[in-house]
Amino acid sequence: MSVTVVGSIAFDAVQTPHGGRERMLGGAAVHFSLAASFFDDVRVVGPVGDDFGDAEYAVLHGRGVDTDDIEHVAGGKTFFWSGVYHENMNSRDTLETDLNVFETFDPKLSRESLDAEVVFLANILPALQLNVRKQCNRAKFVALDSMDLWINIAREALVAAISAVDCVILNDSEVALLTGEREVVAGARKIMQHGPQAMVVKLGKYGAALVTPEDSFWVPAFPVDFVADPTGAGDSFAGGFVGCVAAHGGEAGIDVLKLAMAYGTAIASYNVEEFGTERVARLTGPEIVERVKELRRITAFDTPDVTLKG
Repeated sequence: MSVTVVGSIAFDAVQTPHGGRERMLGGAAVHFSLAASFFDDVRVVGPVGDDFGDAEYAVLHGRGVDTDDIEHVAGGKTFFWSGVYHENMNSRDTLETDLNVFETFDPKLSRESLDAEVVFLANILPALQLNVRKQCNRAKFVALDSMDLWINIAREALVAAISAVDCVILNDSEVALLTGEREVVAGARKIMQHGPQAMVVKLGKYGAALVTPEDSFWVPAFPVDFVADPTGAGDSFAGGFVGCVAAHGGEAGIDVLKLAMAYGTAIASYNVEEFGTERVARLTGPEIVERVKELRRITAFDTPDVTLKG
């Protein structure tokens, strides 16, 4: 099996209540790739400028990520984002967004990337997502992420892209904006009416929900002792989730999806402990397994029922 991810490669500047970084490696495709690389071979597709050099490639190569389809735009600058997180760490203010080479990004996939059995369409223009999906006709499992901007200005194109994938990953506010439904399950099932067989709803520091036409499954966020930087947590979650599906041959039955939720949650919990890619870049498989085991322990109970009055 192999995984192809198409999305942003970026430099981020972040300030949180616990410090900050003026320039760190980021972008949805980067965070996803590092997480998914624990499960399968990953090919990353995205644009960079002249400022993206050996040190940045080394982070991806350190996890065995194939970077042959990274497009180097001569004379250009890599996508840059800066933001400040509030005290609750669940909301943030964007200070600056410079699309740079990302503004004219038109994904170009090699034959190897096109032949991937599992594909993740990270947050890019919905029309581009649909175009990539149509090209990846061998994929057994395709997941998609998006954002409020596309819901507001490209809703029709986004719905078309959603209708062509197997799983959609959005946060709860995006689900509400897209559907008008305030409740997670109702909103998720409304989105699935367009074609996907599964929805993952990210709930920030409260965890995530998996919703299928017949079932729902909820995983809390792992209770870490310290959150340094939430940037990239959602994409790290997606990498663990989709990577786990890839490790199961792209077969996305309910039991595999539930397990994928746990692995995505575990990896995301490491992501937030340090800034940017710092923690996940040196993460190990045994560490991930340990947190999945702990998730099982803290979310399961098998005790006798209480006899109730009345």
